[in-house]
Amino acid sequence: MATRASGGAKTTSSSSRTGSGGGAGKGGGARSGGGARSGSGAKSGGARSGAGKAPAPRKPRASSAKGRAPARRQPSQPDPVPQLVLGLFKLLFKLYHLAAVAVGSIFRAYGNGARDLDEEHRRDGLGLALLGAAIVLASVTWWTPEGVVTVALERVVRGALGVLAMTLPVVLTVLAWRTLRHPEHNEDTGRIVIGLTALGVGVLGIIHIASGSPTPAHDMAGVRGAGGVIGWLVAAPVKAALSGWVAVPLLILLSGFGLLVVTATPIARVPDRLAELWSLATLQGRPPRPEDETDDADGGKPKRRRKKKSEDDELEVGEHSRPYDTPVLDEETAKKGKKGDLADDIFGPDPLGVDSGADTGANSAADDFPPPPPPVEDDIPDTLIVSPGTPPDAPDVPDPSPAPSRTEQLPLSSSGEIYELPDPATLRPGSVAKPRTKANDAVVASLTEVLEQFNIDAQVTGFTRGPTITRYEIELGPAVKVEKITALTKNIAYAVKSSEVRIISPIPGKSAIGVEIPNVDKDIVSLGDVLRSPAATNEHHPMIVGLGKDVEGRTVVANLAKMPHILIAGATGAGKSTCINGLITSVMMRATPDEVRMILVDPKRVELTMYQGIPHLITPIITNPKKAAEALEWVVGEMDRRYDDLAASGFRHVDDFNKAVRAGKLTAPPGSERVYTPYPYMLVIVDELADLMMVAPRDVEDSVVRITQLARAAGIHLVLATQRPSVDVVTGLIKANVPSRLAFATSSLADSRVILDQPGAEKLVGQGDALFLPMGASKPMRLQNAYVSEKEIHAVVAHCKSQMEASYREDVAAAAGPKKEIDEEIGDDLDLLVQAIELVVTTQFGSTSMLQRKLRVGFAKAGRLMDLMESRDIVGPSEGSKARDVLVKPDELAGVLADVRGGA
Repeated sequence: MATRASGGAKTTSSSSRTGSGGGAGKGGGARSGGGARSGSGAKSGGARSGAGKAPAPRKPRASSAKGRAPARRQPSQPDPVPQLVLGLFKLLFKLYHLAAVAVGSIFRAYGNGARDLDEEHRRDGLGLALLGAAIVLASVTWWTPEGVVTVALERVVRGALGVLAMTLPVVLTVLAWRTLRHPEHNEDTGRIVIGLTALGVGVLGIIHIASGSPTPAHDMAGVRGAGGVIGWLVAAPVKAALSGWVAVPLLILLSGFGLLVVTATPIARVPDRLAELWSLATLQGRPPRPEDETDDADGGKPKRRRKKKSEDDELEVGEHSRPYDTPVLDEETAKKGKKGDLADDIFGPDPLGVDSGADTGANSAADDFPPPPPPVEDDIPDTLIVSPGTPPDAPDVPDPSPAPSRTEQLPLSSSGEIYELPDPATLRPGSVAKPRTKANDAVVASLTEVLEQFNIDAQVTGFTRGPTITRYEIELGPAVKVEKITALTKNIAYAVKSSEVRIISPIPGKSAIGVEIPNVDKDIVSLGDVLRSPAATNEHHPMIVGLGKDVEGRTVVANLAKMPHILIAGATGAGKSTCINGLITSVMMRATPDEVRMILVDPKRVELTMYQGIPHLITPIITNPKKAAEALEWVVGEMDRRYDDLAASGFRHVDDFNKAVRAGKLTAPPGSERVYTPYPYMLVIVDELADLMMVAPRDVEDSVVRITQLARAAGIHLVLATQRPSVDVVTGLIKANVPSRLAFATSSLADSRVILDQPGAEKLVGQGDALFLPMGASKPMRLQNAYVSEKEIHAVVAHCKSQMEASYREDVAAAAGPKKEIDEEIGDDLDLLVQAIELVVTTQFGSTSMLQRKLRVGFAKAGRLMDLMESRDIVGPSEGSKARDVLVKPDELAGVLADVRGGA
């Protein structure tokens, strides 16, 4: 019974497990939700299965008890306290994540902005940061700290460095000064930091051992008073392992190595450096002075040192050209020119005392302090120019006389005036050159990307940044044609976002292709910087002029006497007038009126008016094209007169003739009252050649051709400038005799070919960007012309006018030659002449074709009438195709007609 009841309960229970939820009414155990049996179902099933069997209820009760245990774990509400704590932690995590993202974004933005800063600003920021750190450390190490932060910082610094903590602000100040004041030496900062670290570590270890080797665990105050924790970390292990007698020499070697690194001194050069320090300490490092050879018997007044003269005291005739010579000067050629073997070079000093073997002991001193050569013969004291840049202890100035602070000269004329050259500081400096900018890095990346896109085995190996453009160097891989790069001109221009891209293949002197791209941020090239450069100050020729700086940032200085003539051309606004101003200002800054005289032709009437009245002018500034042609004819006559004197005296160059005249070696023939005087250099500057060629093309071309063919040895040099470089202005004869060219930006390829005989000028960017082709060069050099402002020009002109008044030559204006012979016999043409005079004076228009139309006469008769009116000063001279100027006013007509009728 019990067994069956139990079994019935199990069966019912089993059926309730397998039932589908409808067994609730039959006692089946229904599953709720996921199949868990409910307590009511279990009870019901147990009761019904044991309905007629009394002894069986305990088992089902136990069974129902087993079924009730899982039923008690009903889904209950979560405890709010843990959920609140968990939510709080999640909220804190989200807030931390949000704050971290915000702070990271801010720092990344500042970091990108810092990377976008120029190198100069980043360098200045580093220097100021070092200076600020030095101030903070000085406040906590040199004085008693008061704040919590300063006290903690003082303990850290003194605990780390010990007694050397006092020197840390000084070291940081020196590093800050070096970073801010000498940016060109910043590449040595890493070496200096490494050396100072080694030196400081070694010294701290030695101080720690000398103080008794205190330990931080037992005597921290002693550690702070010794070498600090750093000294303890360095010295304690070595002393414990090798003893103090070995540790100290090792630390001394470490300190010595740091000192050698800081001073950049190899061990092999230590004796030399010690000798230099001893010489400096005992004032023995100055260059040896030459013996006083200039003391006169009448008081021993020191004079300029003279070169050693030959025994026979003969006048040496110089050579005025050297092999592979060029008008362009730089610092290296200037130094080489001072050591030349030629007898006399107009670019360098007279080396008569060099090849004789004398003064060999002073060669080293002469190399360091090259004596500035005078512009005239050393033996003649007529003109003594001392450069303002000559150091007080230069070998050329004997003791005890100091070098004059300004340029000094003997009297230039009978008036006894002393002429002083303008102060070089009158010309202001330009902007500081930037060796590298962010734009250069972007262009390098663009060029590299273009090469990769076209699968060309080439790479950008470097660049040289000039004032206006930057030249990027591309080196090709093996078996790569150069044409692959040159064919990518438009693609490169597209990539770098610039249309003015110029490719040079190859760069002169390098196995690389040059890609010239204009700079976004251009530098200003000042004429003052060019004239103060070593290339200009090392040369003392009066015809030295500053042109500008090339692509590599080197100063370009040229000698007009070596060119010997130059053609300057370019479109309007390209920088031609600024170049003319630079040439004239260079001459005024370096030459005196007795060395260089000038003739300025300015048909525009406004370009060169600021130079009116300077003492270098032979004649007032010429603005009339007809008078300009006459002035060129006078220059031709002056050239012939100079050549007559050279031929009669037996000299080939005007420099030799001037030396002989100053030395008194040249006298006039017997019976002649002429007194020989030195010939100055003559510089003729024509600002607009096209206007002259329009008025009198044949006369101007003949004069220019004769001057350019013959005038070099006579000391006459021509500068022709035009903004219309066409073949009718710059003719073939003019081009053949003007070997030096300076081309600014042109509007077409044809104009570039007229100036340079090759393309290139049409791709210039303007504003002083030019191509300079000196005499003898095959390829032009690209340069940025030097800029001089009108304010600087006015200051230089005012100084020159204050030194001497202008002295003009009257024969220049009267050099037009004999006036055209005109038949003054009017004859039967009186009536026609009277009608022509009335017509011309009343209309104020003197035209031959008008006379033909109005008077119904032929061209010959109209020309004769015009010549008759010119002979009576009624109309001016002919100006080509232009109408003649009418010199008589309408209210003067009656008197003129009466004179004509009375004279007839």
